[in-house]
Amino acid sequence: MSFKKVMVASDHGGYRLKQDIISFLEKIHIEVTDGGCDDDEDSVDYPIYGEKAARAVVSKKVDGAIIICGTGIGISIAANRVKGARAALCDNAEYAKLTRLHNDCNILALGGRFIDGQTARKIIFAWLNTEYEGGRHEKRIKMLDEIEAV
Repeated sequence: MSFKKVMVASDHGGYRLKQDIISFLEKIHIEVTDGGCDDDEDSVDYPIYGEKAARAVVSKKVDGAIIICGTGIGISIAANRVKGARAALCDNAEYAKLTRLHNDCNILALGGRFIDGQTARKIIFAWLNTEYEGGRHEKRIKMLDEIEAV
């Protein structure tokens, strides 16, 4: 398993799913860093949490991150603004598997208002247990890195 230490971060729209995910990860012996937010009562800004998780990943403080907002879209856009972050929004386990195999995804984004805890656990399990394939995909990862350099 590539991910032994994972940050889980969300805005208010993903808070409840974040709490469920943290419990799940702890049960399967993944070291978890809670990247916020702290409740679902106050509206907070998803870019703060997407960036925080992405910076933790690219600085190697954690092996990967799971980020959640209401749709998963905004927080994934925020995370992908950080050089070296490869966040992918997934709504099923097959997407999660393929984004690891082909894209070496280091951040999984989820939509807290669109998937339930059971579905999230399936997606996360596939993401955690799939290794990057490399090979023919390496060229494309390098192309992504070149885009960031411009």
